[in-house]
Amino acid sequence: MLKIFNTLTRKLEEFKPLHKNKVGLYSCGPTVYNYVHLGNLRAYVFVDMLKRYLVWRGYEVTHVMNITDVDDKTIRDSQKSGKTLKEFTDFYEEAFIKDLDSVNVRLPDVMPRATEHLEEMISIIRSLLEKGYAYKQGDSIYFSISKSENYGELAELSKQNLKENADQRLNVKDEYEKDSANDFVLWKGWKEEDGDVYWETEFGKGRPGWHIECSAMSMKYLGESFDIHCGGEDLVFPHHTNEIAQSEGCTGKHFVKYWMHNAHLLIEGQKMSKSLGNFFTLREIADKGYLPILVRIVLMKVHYRQNLNFTFVGLDEAQAIAKKILDTLIDLDFITATGENDFDAAGLVEGSRQKFLEAMDEDLNVSGAFAELMNLLAEVNRQIKRINPVQAKLLKEYLFELDGVLGFIRLIYDRYLVNLARVEKDSEIQEKIKQRLFFKSNKEYEKADGIRAELLARGILISDAPGDKYVLRLSYL
Repeated sequence: MLKIFNTLTRKLEEFKPLHKNKVGLYSCGPTVYNYVHLGNLRAYVFVDMLKRYLVWRGYEVTHVMNITDVDDKTIRDSQKSGKTLKEFTDFYEEAFIKDLDSVNVRLPDVMPRATEHLEEMISIIRSLLEKGYAYKQGDSIYFSISKSENYGELAELSKQNLKENADQRLNVKDEYEKDSANDFVLWKGWKEEDGDVYWETEFGKGRPGWHIECSAMSMKYLGESFDIHCGGEDLVFPHHTNEIAQSEGCTGKHFVKYWMHNAHLLIEGQKMSKSLGNFFTLREIADKGYLPILVRIVLMKVHYRQNLNFTFVGLDEAQAIAKKILDTLIDLDFITATGENDFDAAGLVEGSRQKFLEAMDEDLNVSGAFAELMNLLAEVNRQIKRINPVQAKLLKEYLFELDGVLGFIRLIYDRYLVNLARVEKDSEIQEKIKQRLFFKSNKEYEKADGIRAELLARGILISDAPGDKYVLRLSYL
């Protein structure tokens, strides 16, 4: 039984989708004005793991993630760059998709851009005006939170609290100017600093507010009520709080059943963010010699609701985990001895699968899932000399089954095979291997060992097999 922590109720709840075996999942995507950093990526890796696990559990998942390609930041920085808004945001959207691929995050089923959904936003704003939830002031339109009965419930904030803290939270966090500090903007009237970024509508010349974008796009593709909405914990207020108010004000229906939020990624005890300048991008990680896929392991192996402190020691630990898994897969590949034995590989797999499922069913307890994976690897390594090829195939298939959730095992294995094939085709290396065999056959063992040591220093391990045969392995990912 899958249980997830619902931010709305602050409780661990049994997951029961609105429609049997079908899940509507929405996650907040990037504002495409710069490269995403590792703190941003934590949210996308978390949602990817959630989606993968739901699919692994047998659910049919429809995942929608927006692209915010119009807001204050995209307008400001596109003007600084001398590019049109579309040229500017297209560049960073493409970079974002490449980063997702680098950490093996599967793209959503739908990835709508805000600028392509003005009609849906206008329809919601029109409805809110007609129902009295919104009002026009100057050239802009605002949502009146006093009209929303349960406003602030997601963030556990009372309306009185909001009024007392408006200047510190609403005005700053929302990054919008407004006459009424308690309310939030739905439609921003055009100002000179917006330049040529505006739309002519029934409300006048202007552009949408940030919050209305997600309501419009999520409801268009998932319906007026859907199962799960995800995002970083910094979006609980005001963004997700405002999404609920405007969506439920428009439809009169419950907006989202389960809200799931991941905690911050920290660096030296502070939230990693662009505003603080204390962030790393995948490009910087790669420049330091680390595979980007290792970042996925770092971001995933700590529970999504716990703050994660990023360190390069953590990357080294992720590399050790990847290597341990890879070494086990390679050992299983090299098993050739046939024959019956009393090793219960099927029982080991079934027991491991049950423990993995039990851990992940407990609000995606990935720490428990990783612990079970490590226990499995340890047992396989203890029994490696007793395993026959049929059992080896079963164990390998099971590791790839788990990879359906974890999303890095097959990638590092396939990368290894590509590197191995490259080494096997390298004429210089093959010549050295031939020289070594020649020295061995002539009992010139010192020279043969010298070549073996030379190749090992390059990450190429040669193990002797019966006769003149050998096994070639790499000692790196």
